[in-house]
Amino acid sequence: MVVQSVGNGVVRNDAWNKVTGAAKFNADSAGASTLQARLFTSTEAHAEIESLDISEALKVPGIHAIVTGEAEKILAGSHIRDMPVLADKKVRYYGEPIALAVADEEWQAAQAVQKIAVKYKPLTVIDSPSLSVSNGAPVLHENLSSYETMIEEIYPEPGTNIVSRVKIRKGNMEKGWSESAVIVEAEYSLPQASHVYMETRSARAEIMPDGTVNIFTASQGPHAVRKLIAHYLNLSEGQVVVNTPLVGGSYGGKVNSHPELLTYLASKAVGGRMVSLSFTREECFYASGGKIGVDARIKIGADRNGKIKALEVIHLIDTGAYADSSPRMTQAAAASCAGAYNVENIWCDSLCVYTNHTYATSFRGFGHEISTFCMERTMEKLARKIQMDPLELRRINVLREGDTTPTQEKTTLVNAGNPLACADKLREVLKWDEGNCMDDGNGKVRAKGISLFFKTSSSPTDASAGALITFCPDGSVNLNCSAVECGPGEHTVIPQILADALKIDLGKIHINTEINTRLCPEHWKTVASISTFMVGKAVLAAAEDAIRQMKKIAAISMRCDEADVEHGEECIYLKADPSQRLPFRDLAFGVEYSDGNAVGGQVIGRGSYIITHLTKMDPGTGKGKPGPYWTPGAQGVEIEYDKKEHTYRLLRAVTVIDAGRVINPATAAGQVIGGMNMGLGLATREYKHYDRNCKLQNSSLRTYKVLHYAEDPEYSVHFIETPNLGSPYGLRGIAEHGVLGMASCLANALSHAAGVEFDSLPITFETLWQKAENSK
Repeated sequence: MVVQSVGNGVVRNDAWNKVTGAAKFNADSAGASTLQARLFTSTEAHAEIESLDISEALKVPGIHAIVTGEAEKILAGSHIRDMPVLADKKVRYYGEPIALAVADEEWQAAQAVQKIAVKYKPLTVIDSPSLSVSNGAPVLHENLSSYETMIEEIYPEPGTNIVSRVKIRKGNMEKGWSESAVIVEAEYSLPQASHVYMETRSARAEIMPDGTVNIFTASQGPHAVRKLIAHYLNLSEGQVVVNTPLVGGSYGGKVNSHPELLTYLASKAVGGRMVSLSFTREECFYASGGKIGVDARIKIGADRNGKIKALEVIHLIDTGAYADSSPRMTQAAAASCAGAYNVENIWCDSLCVYTNHTYATSFRGFGHEISTFCMERTMEKLARKIQMDPLELRRINVLREGDTTPTQEKTTLVNAGNPLACADKLREVLKWDEGNCMDDGNGKVRAKGISLFFKTSSSPTDASAGALITFCPDGSVNLNCSAVECGPGEHTVIPQILADALKIDLGKIHINTEINTRLCPEHWKTVASISTFMVGKAVLAAAEDAIRQMKKIAAISMRCDEADVEHGEECIYLKADPSQRLPFRDLAFGVEYSDGNAVGGQVIGRGSYIITHLTKMDPGTGKGKPGPYWTPGAQGVEIEYDKKEHTYRLLRAVTVIDAGRVINPATAAGQVIGGMNMGLGLATREYKHYDRNCKLQNSSLRTYKVLHYAEDPEYSVHFIETPNLGSPYGLRGIAEHGVLGMASCLANALSHAAGVEFDSLPITFETLWQKAENSK
């Protein structure tokens, strides 16, 4: 009897290898003959390079080459090509790579880096997105007009620091303000932060005699890396082969192709030999992309019953020195500017702007965590001003079937789930009606803060995925796809989908865990919480193709029509007489008759999927469909605040999420809890601390603090299941969503407890003490 896989809490198939240390990551497989590279990075955030002396570095024993930006002028960028792979003539952020030392051993390369001498002429820095758009701010990219744009939906404004501007224009603002009896205005500031993945950024490359470039990398998007590198180097994509094993965490931080390009340049400098580069932990903070920051202004109007009538939003997105994927995140923040609420009249400008901070890249939440914080803090202020229960205010305004998003896409239970059900479940689980701010009489207050969220993928309109399945002679199945296992459990959940489609035991599904772009079908990227959706669709198509082939062979063998047979119990059987059956193992390589004649042949299931019905956002109004569906949810945090000491404890954190259909409840809950932990870390302590010269001050795990296990609250995750028709088994993506509302939940709870407003992050004990004392 085949046990149904979808809906069961199956143990991850990579668990044992990871906990025993047997799992192999990218840096584990470098051969003994591989050369090693180290970075030489800038100690200034904005400066001209007056001179660069590598003569002493070249004298270090074991050194093969010192690569500089003067010798290799390549501009990179997934959205706009604005970033030199190695800085030439100018640096724009502290930690920007200037040179690359290549040696026999890593210690030799590190020694050579110490002997490189550089002379800078410091320039004025821009240390905030607000300053970036102010009058008189220095222009960081004087050649902005000449940069190549890699996607259509980017609108640079030459002569300024604005990389792109996204507009939302919905409804009639004049009408909205005239109907508003209550108006709330607020400003918010969220800093940049770091991904803090366990495995640091790692890549190695070699150039073969025939010109083929072999790259081995810890990347979330090997096919995207292939495409970009081929474009940058004017090669055919067939000449670039990208290999990716298991990836030790990423959270969006391993999407761009910077390390891969660096190792290509290093290999080119040493005649094509294999060169490996692993960023140090410190370099992951200051030389690699991190989370975007924002300065935001919100103005919201509502009638006396709490119904929102107008919303005006300005986001100034801090992309740092280079754009990378920030323009797309800027678009995502604009598209979700109203959060989980129905607002008929919206005016929003989201600007992606340069600063002299470390460049930003994709980060878990992809801009939605910014819009969620701004909207949810403003909803709290609105509730207080009209003296309404904060949860009830959200229930009044939450999106319902037939409402429209800021991009004017109509919502249904199918494409948007049921955010109201999430809010009501949160009320129950958080015991909201028992009180959201209670003084125990001993100087301590228990307070609760809540948030709703609403997220779509903000993916390209042509994102696609593919899958191949083959059979072994014993009837077991090999699955080949390009979903990268970087933590979310893709290599467990996707086989679960295939097992139920083929109606075989999960233990007989074997997934290829290492991706090679020549051998594996293309998948856009393992990002945006839609890989299970996209690859799952491709896998279902491949399963259907394989079953069709086996039914055809079985019908020939059974001398009946294909319509007369069905599949199940690892075989094809006759509908009229299920006892007449042929196992998959007897069909997967054709059928042989008693006289030796054979028919059929090897069964190879092929499946592909491309996202349908997405549209680009109109540059004037923002109208369009940025993702295939939305995932809604509600979150809450309960704290205990000490009024005398101005400290607090995290007691509980709750997430209710409409997942459509939960494929693996155990891994799904783990995913959401991991996001909640990350969100609370960003809320309480994680941020990039720059001095007045934009030099990063906390570039190690001694100074950049993350939430420790003992500091965690009690986590609780609950699922609503409103089927997302058209997706595999009705699922919705949930991988990023635990992050989205945690910071605003905490800020809302602390604002209740301490009686002061928290509109910037992180909320450290020092911040809390200062604000509380100043309010007396």
